[in-house]
Amino acid sequence: MLAPYASNPAVSRGRLHFESPSTRRDAFQRDRDRIIHSTAFRRLKHKTQVFVSPDGDHFRTRLTHSLEVAQIGRAIARTLQLNEDLTEALCLAHDLGHPPFGHVGEDVLAARMAPWGGFDHNGHTIRMLTTLEVRYADFDGLNLSWETLEGLAKHNGPVASPGWALGDYNALHDLDLGTHAGPEAQLAALADDIAYDNHDLDDGLRAGLFTLDEVAAAVPLVAECLDAVRARHPGAPEDRLAAELVRFQIGRMADDLIEETVRRLAALAPADVDAVRSAGASVVGFSEAMQAAERDLKRFLYANMYFHTRNLAMREPAAAVTGELFDKLHDDPSRLPADWLARLPEAEPARARHIADFIAGMTDRYALKTFEALGGQIVFPPGAII
Repeated sequence: MLAPYASNPAVSRGRLHFESPSTRRDAFQRDRDRIIHSTAFRRLKHKTQVFVSPDGDHFRTRLTHSLEVAQIGRAIARTLQLNEDLTEALCLAHDLGHPPFGHVGEDVLAARMAPWGGFDHNGHTIRMLTTLEVRYADFDGLNLSWETLEGLAKHNGPVASPGWALGDYNALHDLDLGTHAGPEAQLAALADDIAYDNHDLDDGLRAGLFTLDEVAAAVPLVAECLDAVRARHPGAPEDRLAAELVRFQIGRMADDLIEETVRRLAALAPADVDAVRSAGASVVGFSEAMQAAERDLKRFLYANMYFHTRNLAMREPAAAVTGELFDKLHDDPSRLPADWLARLPEAEPARARHIADFIAGMTDRYALKTFEALGGQIVFPPGAII
C-alpha cells in the first residue's frame, strides 16, 4: 500500500526510448532488475569501499555496501509507505559510477579530465546507466524510468549546474533538475549515510584502527548505544559487542529518520509526489539532534579511519596506478583492448572521455593487472591495509 506522496509506477513519466510495459513487473521493478543484471553492478564486487583489497575478503566492497544500503532503504520505505522497489533500485545503483580505488581514483580522474569537462562518480553513474551499458539491441544504456534517473541525479538535492554527463542526458530527457527528488531518492541518500557510518565503523574496528572504548569516548551517540548494548549483553566479548553496537545504532538512526520524516510529512501534508518535489526542502531527514550526532561520528571516522596512516599508505600507490593508466593509454591508445580501441573517437574531448570511461569501469584488481601489463610496478607500503 503506497502513501499518496509515494512514487507510483502506474503514473511513471516513462523512459527515453518507448518500451511496451512488462506483463509481470511494474516500471520500478524492471529498473531494479536491470541494475542487478548490469555489468557495472557486478564490477562493484571488486571496487574499494574504504580499504583497497585486491586479495582479502574481510572488508566491505562497493557491492556489499550497496546491498546493505538497499536493505536499510527498503525497510524504512516499507514503514513510510514509500515505493520499496524504486528505493531499492536507487540504493543499488547509487555507487555504480565509482572508479577503482574509491575516492582516490575519482580525484585522479577528475584532475586528468579537468581540461575536458572533469569527472565525478555521480555523473559517471548517469553516463554508465544511459550510455555505457550495452545490453539492448535498440538503445544504449539501460533505458531506466524517469523517476529512477531523476532520483540518481538529485538524491543530494536540486542541481543548479549539471556537469558533463548529467547535462548531456538532461538535454535529451528533462529531469527537472531545479526541484528536489521524490521521497524515495531522499531516503536512499540517507540510507547510504546510515550504512556507511555504521559499516565503516565496523570495518575500522575489525582492522584494529580504534577500539570500542576509543570511539565511544569521542562520539556521544556511540557511547549511548554501547552502554545500552553492554547492559543487554554483560560479559559479551568485544567482537560480539561490536556487531551488536552496529545493529543497535542502525536501528536508532533509522527510528529517528522515520519519526522526523513522519513529523515533516504531517506538517506538509503533500497530496502527491510532486508536492514533495516542490516543497523547497527535503521531506525525508534526521532530527536536528541526530544530524549533529551523525556529524560527530563522521568526524571521528575521517580522523581515525579514512585518514589513518595505514589507510593513507594506500593512497599514493592507488593514485599512481590510476594516473599512470590514464597517461599511458591516452598517450598510446593502441594499448587499449581491441573492442575499446575499435570505438576510440578521433578528437578531443571524446577521446579523453573514452579513456576515462575505460578506467572508471575497472575493478581494483583489473586496474592493478592492467597497470602491470603496461609495465608498471606496484609496491604496497609496509603496514598498508590490503
